[in-house]
Amino acid sequence: MPDKVLCGLGNPLLDIQASVAPGYLKKYNLESNNQILADESHVPMYAELVDWFPVSYLPGGATMNTIRVAKWMMKGSGRALYSGAIGKDSFAETLKEQVALAGVEAHFYEQVEQPTGTCACLISGNTGHRSLVANIAAANTYPESFLSGNAWETISQSDVFYSAGFFLTPPEGTNCMEKLGKLASDNGKLFCMNLSAPFLCQFFKDQMLKVLPHCDFVFGNETEAAAFAENNGIEDKSIENIARCIAALPKSNSNPRTVVITQGAEQTVVVKGNDVKTFPVTKVDSLVDTNGAGDAFVAGFLSQLVNEKSIEDCVEAGHFAAGVIIQHNGCTFPETCHFKN
Repeated sequence: MPDKVLCGLGNPLLDIQASVAPGYLKKYNLESNNQILADESHVPMYAELVDWFPVSYLPGGATMNTIRVAKWMMKGSGRALYSGAIGKDSFAETLKEQVALAGVEAHFYEQVEQPTGTCACLISGNTGHRSLVANIAAANTYPESFLSGNAWETISQSDVFYSAGFFLTPPEGTNCMEKLGKLASDNGKLFCMNLSAPFLCQFFKDQMLKVLPHCDFVFGNETEAAAFAENNGIEDKSIENIARCIAALPKSNSNPRTVVITQGAEQTVVVKGNDVKTFPVTKVDSLVDTNGAGDAFVAGFLSQLVNEKSIEDCVEAGHFAAGVIIQHNGCTFPETCHFKN
């Protein structure tokens, strides 16, 4: 049997990670466990981080995090692809090197008008919570023509497609997600999306609702689920009911949609049609940094989904991957994966 292929489409970023005091978050009106897009008021922050704090650089962007960790979890039992837009600069070279080291096959759209995107990852407090401020820059330039061009022959052969909700923000990102979603819906493949951040459920609601009919799997956490409910008229805001409502939204084929909502250390809720299951989360020995935990959960889940494992196996793998990531700084992991596939 040929290898199964997992493909991610997203906004590639170089993470600039630093531990900061809560007062630094207040300076920029940031919350300790949130994700936003940078505006003009945040521009000075990137230089300040480099000048004022010890920083580390990591390949980032939510979808890239997920695909890198998924490839680590797959341990040779499949291929992983990634596509996104970058600049032609030193940050781009770092990203390409790191993606290749992770064993991920990259299909980058490269342009010179915008620099490679960056994300400030501000770690604060004793619980390792992070505030992410993304300046997506080049990632905002990904054109549908690139996906439809030379990259299409390879990408379209994938079995499972995944995009974090952040890819709704580039001007042509929604069209690209719809294109892959329709391909999956018409050809017995799977398309998966993450709600990713509360602001997406509010300010990119229309784009999200265009893509949702093609989604076989929808991921999110409790905060994102609450934001989706608030902006889509769902009155009963229990996690189980929100997941049911998302699962019941119109779909482009007859296959039932699965909705997976994580709640940190609390139980994970999975709804398929009207079937609701909950899964306890195994506690970890130490908590270093929650940055990338949600991306890692999805990575573990998809690493098993692409190999046609059960929902129970997928959730177990998701919890394992997230548990590893939160015991390391940033979205990093040991060289060897000890998960028993």
